Amino acid sequence: MDMSDGIYFEDLEIGREEVSPGRTVTEADIVNFAGLSGDFNILHTDADFVRQTPFGQRIAHGLLGLSFATGLAARNPGASQHRLVAFLGMTWDFRHPVFIGDTIHVAKTISSKRATSKPGLGVVVHDAKVVNQHGQVCQEGQWTTMYLMRHVTPPDAE
Repeated sequence: MDMSDGIYFEDLEIGREEVSPGRTVTEADIVNFAGLSGDFNILHTDADFVRQTPFGQRIAHGLLGLSFATGLAARNPGASQHRLVAFLGMTWDFRHPVFIGDTIHVAKTISSKRATSKPGLGVVVHDAKVVNQHGQVCQEGQWTTMYLMRHVTPPDAE
């Protein structure tokens, strides 16, 4: 790999924002996620029951929305050029339901970054939001990631 190609820790500036393309949530997505996860909660699978709830219709699993968010972020223009090496953790809140037919996208902004004690690695924190077609924030939180550095200073050279 040519170390001069790509987006490294040094290239990422606090305040940098990326917005993903959109994705429309389908009934098949919810059914498939229920089968994959084993979560057949009636809020996701019983149209008659949910008509009697404040939601009025079936909702996507919260973790399905989060799964979509990570996939959508990977579709950002240039995402394949990011020298991201690890997803370290996150905080995440569910603010508004995602419904069948909603088109969601992800907006991420770099809120902080720091070098690690390991040469060649840096930690980047992103404020991330899942937003629907009405501009409502459905989910949000912080994603902590690790990036490669372009220039590695050996520990004994400092």
